[in-house]
Amino acid sequence: MNDERQEFSKRLAGALQKAGYEPRPGVLHKLFNSRYRGVSVTFQSVSRWLGGKSIPEPDKLRVLAALVGMEPHELQFGGKPRVGEAVPAWESLSAPDRATMDAYLGLPAPQRKLVRELVAMLAAGVRS
Repeated sequence: MNDERQEFSKRLAGALQKAGYEPRPGVLHKLFNSRYRGVSVTFQSVSRWLGGKSIPEPDKLRVLAALVGMEPHELQFGGKPRVGEAVPAWESLSAPDRATMDAYLGLPAPQRKLVRELVAMLAAGVRS
């Protein structure tokens, strides 16, 4: 087994547990495909990720990282960003909040506008 793949598998399983998900292929398969906008991945692909036999392609890695509330490079390679690397403003968000933001960003423009208006109305009600 390739060490890089094995280390990725450990990070993925740990991140899933930390985010409140069981690190099992069946769980990840359903969760991933519910968020991924491309062609669904197979159970075997997810099993290979968790089994240390492969590392997902970058587009899939981004979705996995969002699911567990990590940055893609952190999930793939471990550690924190290198000095001088930009850190996203929403790094401190919880995994569910990040998943919500990712879902929002995947919406068409008219639906994003509607969500912004709803959030503004809710926020105005809180301030009253």
